[in-house]
Amino acid sequence: MKEIGQKLKDKREENGVSVEEAAEDLKVRPSQITNLEEGNTESFKDSLFLKYFIRDYAKYLGLDSEKILDEYNEYMFDVTSKISLDDIEEAKKNKKEDENKVSSPYTIVTSDKKIPKYVFYIVGVIALLVIGYIVISSIGGNDFDSDNITYAIRR
Repeated sequence: MKEIGQKLKDKREENGVSVEEAAEDLKVRPSQITNLEEGNTESFKDSLFLKYFIRDYAKYLGLDSEKILDEYNEYMFDVTSKISLDDIEEAKKNKKEDENKVSSPYTIVTSDKKIPKYVFYIVGVIALLVIGYIVISSIGGNDFDSDNITYAIRR
């Protein structure tokens, strides 16, 4: 990573651009440019941000950003490929344990069970029946005359 940073620094100095000027143009802090040029990747918490920052900085300086990104990707592959399988398995185990952990006594733990689709169909049918009953009773309710029905029944 120091090689990438040195290339960026050399090109910046060749262009006659100060760290502060580059930082202002790219809308980043001068310390971020300095850390990148020194190869100090630990100061960047997000590797995705770092990747896009390298790309934008390379474009800004007039370098081939794709070539620089390829170098960065190779660097990241070398760094991450050194993680042992045991470490990966341990991280997976810890992640599962963290998912089941309650963070607060006020946290409601819900299950991951999904509601079957037929429940939504039943609720929909019931809703349609209720709406239909309300519509029919409101339409027919205005013309309802109990005296006429009683008279019709007595005949």
